Amino acid sequence: MSNVQVVKEAYERFARGDVPSLLALFDAEIEFRLAEGHPYSPEGEPWIGPREVAENFFTRAAGEWDGWTISPHEFHEAADAVVVECRYHGVYKPTDKEMDIQVCHVWKVGDGRIKSFQQYIDTARLQRIMLR
Repeated sequence: MSNVQVVKEAYERFARGDVPSLLALFDAEIEFRLAEGHPYSPEGEPWIGPREVAENFFTRAAGEWDGWTISPHEFHEAADAVVVECRYHGVYKPTDKEMDIQVCHVWKVGDGRIKSFQQYIDTARLQRIMLR
């Protein structure tokens, strides 16, 4: 499977809500980073390994968002990296505010496994949605 195919498979598994299957694509030592200033990880420090990603991100997000989707539009491959231009959509339940935000993901893939993930997003806009 090509690096782009691995990343596309990750989005497909997310869209199905199959988080265990998505986590199975991750390397045991994946470095998963949200954008600096993201309310879930303001310092932008990485979560290491699928368990930390599940606990700090997927478990939390599952309870706080209604209808959260990721719409990937463009995939750009360069060596071991795949850059994906996307949009996030959904409603943040604690504030009842709707999200429609442009986002960019940088995935590093090796040996058919996702080695790292980096999110880039307008965190000021995201904070206006998520913070009261």
